[in-house]
Amino acid sequence: MRTLGRLFIFFSLSILLICGCKSQSQGPLQLTSVNAPHGGRIRYGVVNGATTQGAALTRLLSTIHTDCGEKPQIGKPFQFQGSNSIGVFFTVTDHPDGNVQLAGLVIANATGPNQVDGAMLFDEASRFGTTVNPLLQQLPSLWSQLAAQAPSGAMAGGKPAPTAGGAVSGMRKYALPDGTASVSMPANWTVNPQSGGGTMMLNGPHGEMAVLDNMFLAQDPNSPGYKDLMRRGMKPLKGQIIYPSNFDLVKSFADVIQQFRKSNGMGPAPIKLATVEPVAPPQDAAVQGERCAQATGQINPDGRGMQDMFRVICVNPAHDGLYSFLDSVVEYPLSEAGQMNTIAPAIIGSYQVNMALITRNANAQSAPFIAHLKQVDAQQRQAAQAFTQNAVNNIHAIGAAATARMNATEAANDAQHASWNAGQTANAQNAQGFSNYLLDQNVVQNNYTGAHSTQWNSAADAMVQSNPNKYSYVSNSNLVPGKDY
Repeated sequence: MRTLGRLFIFFSLSILLICGCKSQSQGPLQLTSVNAPHGGRIRYGVVNGATTQGAALTRLLSTIHTDCGEKPQIGKPFQFQGSNSIGVFFTVTDHPDGNVQLAGLVIANATGPNQVDGAMLFDEASRFGTTVNPLLQQLPSLWSQLAAQAPSGAMAGGKPAPTAGGAVSGMRKYALPDGTASVSMPANWTVNPQSGGGTMMLNGPHGEMAVLDNMFLAQDPNSPGYKDLMRRGMKPLKGQIIYPSNFDLVKSFADVIQQFRKSNGMGPAPIKLATVEPVAPPQDAAVQGERCAQATGQINPDGRGMQDMFRVICVNPAHDGLYSFLDSVVEYPLSEAGQMNTIAPAIIGSYQVNMALITRNANAQSAPFIAHLKQVDAQQRQAAQAFTQNAVNNIHAIGAAATARMNATEAANDAQHASWNAGQTANAQNAQGFSNYLLDQNVVQNNYTGAHSTQWNSAADAMVQSNPNKYSYVSNSNLVPGKDY
């Protein structure tokens, strides 16, 4: 369960240039317009006549109103951390250019006494969540060029434009108590107490929700291992996704989401994807050959209506038909799209997992089981040897040489068979225990009924800790054939 929370290297399938609210030649503001290489557009310049940041924002929004033919819908203004800039997100329909739905960010940057530079960063609404950070990264160099053209001292007292890292104000860093993961999130968000082991669940004040690095196990139905499993009449693990491993992640993105829901016992959900594009896996990815894709769009997760969604899914290469997914998603009400289109990528981009600590914890938890298995194996060997010796002693007591030789041979064979059978049982239990360890699972017993169930470690821990009298862990030596493996 390694992290998806790194700064992904986004790349477009094509370079898209949009017109987006073209400035009128006789408009009140003379702004320079630049098409961004990653998509979207920046319009920037000195906001003449504006002596405060508030006045500059008002003039910029008025320009959008004039150029697009309608009043833009705006969010709550906010301060960029570590700068003299304030901003506000907006959405608007660009009527002159074919009623295109746009989303953007207006920024006012105080550069000196009674002087404010302004900028509009915008793109089609469905893409703005992925292009806003590259646009913010490009803006400082454009404003530097503007400062170089300004009279000497015009930038005195001002600070440079905000970078992508400061695009969202009010973010705070939170680390899980077990030290396995950390994330930057809005100050008024909370962390679900069930988070841990490298997976985190967040909740916002207006119905926003984020699940980071959620792992799903999968098996390729075309693999020899799966076909052998079917021939032997065995079933896949509960919740395991049965899906071909050589699929196109971009084309199958929506279907993969439905597979996640199915593995959790949920039905299909209405999904409308606005954009889906491949993204490079993290440089420190735990698995060579990992592939990832990100998407924006909408989903109705609970039947209560569509929610906006920003999602990143990665899939590991299959080995013997077995592989896994890592899913990070932020879902939020449509009414919160203004700022969440930027906050959602920022949350996923900040997520980090301490894989070294997770590995140490897993090794520490498995050590007692491994030691127990070794002890059981030694005891079984000693029992088989004692059984053989007792059989030989009994034979000698009879006194019949021929019969003794025959009985000794049979006793030795019986002991060998018993030892072999015991060893096979131990090997099977050991193999299942190791498989549970690899799959981040544990077997839990209901002490009242004796029933066994295989659970994810996080769920097993919650069950045992909440009611230790009712639930307990099942050691490998007590795993039951046909029930636990």
